[in-house]
Amino acid sequence: MPNASTPTPTPRTVATMSIDTNTDASNEAVAAEERPLDEPVARLVHPRAIRWLHWINFPLLMIMIWSGLRIYWAEDVYALGIGSWQWFAFFPDAVYETLGLERRLARGMAFHFAFGWLFVINGAIYATYLLATKEWRHILPDRHAPREAKDVVLHDLHIKKEMPPQGKYNAAQRISYTAVLVMALIIVVSGFAIYKPTQLYPLPLLFGGYQGARFVHFWMTIGLGLFFLIHVLQVIRSGWGNFRSMVTGYVIERRSTDVTISVARVPETGTEITEMATNEPKGGAT
Repeated sequence: MPNASTPTPTPRTVATMSIDTNTDASNEAVAAEERPLDEPVARLVHPRAIRWLHWINFPLLMIMIWSGLRIYWAEDVYALGIGSWQWFAFFPDAVYETLGLERRLARGMAFHFAFGWLFVINGAIYATYLLATKEWRHILPDRHAPREAKDVVLHDLHIKKEMPPQGKYNAAQRISYTAVLVMALIIVVSGFAIYKPTQLYPLPLLFGGYQGARFVHFWMTIGLGLFFLIHVLQVIRSGWGNFRSMVTGYVIERRSTDVTISVARVPETGTEITEMATNEPKGGAT
C-alpha cells in the first residue's frame, strides 16, 4: 500500500500543434479565440514545387559558376578601373590556383554546356509554375514596393524600428527576387548568343555582337553571385526557422494574447498570405 504522505506524481503533458494546410477557396480569418493560447501552429508557406525547384537550382547554379570560371580563365579580360588605371582584375591568379580553375578549359566547357540545359529546364518549370498557380503575384513588386523596400533596409540596419506590412515576402524581397529572375533570363539568352553565335544569328545583335553578349553574360553572373551571397547572409541572420521553412515548407508560430494571426488565401491556389499583429519585429529581406 502506498504511503499516504507520498505526493502523487503529476502526469506530464505534451503540447498539441495545429497544422494549417487548409486550401479552402474562400478568404477567411483565423480568429484568436478559435485556438488555445500559446498553441504552436505549423503554417504552410512554401509549396512543395517551390522547395524542390529551389534546392535543385542551388547545385546547378554552383556548377554553372564553377565551370564558367574555368572557361573565363582562358581569356580573363574584365577588370574594375578607370582608363588605364586598374583597381581589381577578374580574377587574380591566386584565385584560379586556389580553386584549381587554371588549365581546365575543355572540362569547364563540357560541364557548362551539359548542366546549362538542366539549369534552363529547371528555370522554365519554375516560370511555368509561377504563371500556372499565380504565385508570381507574391513576387512581382507593386508601385509601393520602392518606398517599402527602403523602410525594410532601414529596419534591417536598425535605423527604423517599425517594419512595413508584408505578405508572403516583403518589398525588398519582391524587388530582389524579380531582379534575379530578370538577370537569370538575360544570362540564359546571352549564353545562347555566346554558345551558337552563327547558328542563332541575329541573337548576338541584341547585345551588340559576340563580345557584347560575353560582357553582359559575365556581369549578370557577377550580379547573380552577389545576390546569392547576400541571400545566404540574410537567411543566416533570420535564423533557423527561416531556413527550415524552405526545407519542410512550414513555419512554426505560437499564438499568444498579444499576437493575432490572420490568414487570407488566394482563391485560385489556396496560397496563404499571412499578417501578424505583434510587438515583435518581422524578419528582414532574405
